Amino acid sequence: MKRVVFAIFATLLLSVGCAPRNEYVTVEGYMLGTTFRIVAKTALAQKQVYAEAMVIDSTAKSSMSIFNTQSLISRINAGVTDSLDIHLIRNIAVAARMYRLSDGYYDITVKPLTDAYGFAKKRKIEHPNVDSLLQFVGFEKFRVVGSRIVKSDNRLQLDLNSLAKGYTVDLLADRLEALGCGDYIVEVGGEIRTSGLSPRGDVWRVGVDTPFEGNQSPGEYQQAVIELSDRALATSGNYRRYYTDSEGNKIVHTINPKTGKGVISTLLSATVVANRCVEADAMATMFMAMGTDRAVQVAESLKDKGVEVYFIIAAGEEYRVFSTLTNRE
Repeated sequence: MKRVVFAIFATLLLSVGCAPRNEYVTVEGYMLGTTFRIVAKTALAQKQVYAEAMVIDSTAKSSMSIFNTQSLISRINAGVTDSLDIHLIRNIAVAARMYRLSDGYYDITVKPLTDAYGFAKKRKIEHPNVDSLLQFVGFEKFRVVGSRIVKSDNRLQLDLNSLAKGYTVDLLADRLEALGCGDYIVEVGGEIRTSGLSPRGDVWRVGVDTPFEGNQSPGEYQQAVIELSDRALATSGNYRRYYTDSEGNKIVHTINPKTGKGVISTLLSATVVANRCVEADAMATMFMAMGTDRAVQVAESLKDKGVEVYFIIAAGEEYRVFSTLTNRE
């Protein structure tokens, strides 16, 4: 599970009822099966911001959730419909760019594999027939025509979990801006977008967790603090979401779509800073799937395109860092 916890080094004003104009309010709860938190300078009451968030939560779940059997993506995966809504069209377009950028290491058609390994709330198969499952995996096996999806094999399934949270963060942030908010931080399951200033009057500060096995306490052990304003951030890592099979092999949730197996890499976590959270979210997974050397090479090529990274890489019993960040404590 992708997870990074933001640390806001400021005193937040909690309010119940109507918030004074130009004051910060904090709204938190559950969204997309995980937690969310919004801190925003707004004239809206706390309950109004929460209501707006719940509308977006409902929209995202009904479109992109593979855990909701009645969602549009679930019905597409089941072959019930081939119609796409605007949210799926946008996400598939982002995924297509990442597929090309990664030379196929990022692929949203790996759902049969993640299901088989038990990472999508499915019962894991002890010894899955990977070669058989790979027949139904491959971005080139479907295309979008207008507002419809055309599959070469109806058994092909899409999984947008690698960018759905980031996309939902963008929906929330865009809604706040439409409501007149210029200073905010939005976080859903560790994916973040910021704008303007924090309650302290300076940039927002976001902590990146130290990626050691057994670190199940987000925010308690931090490797770095990143300064953000008008930027989005997402982190992916394999140090929390994995299991050990009956033969003692570590099975991680990031799947190599070329081999059908969990990625084996020295890249422990990948943090990406970009303008839109959907892109940061997708790229964080993309880098984890590519492995260290390829990830570093692609990250170097993106430095002049508004994308920054912070990679934590295993080096024996220690860590080393590869970073293109310009604002880091």
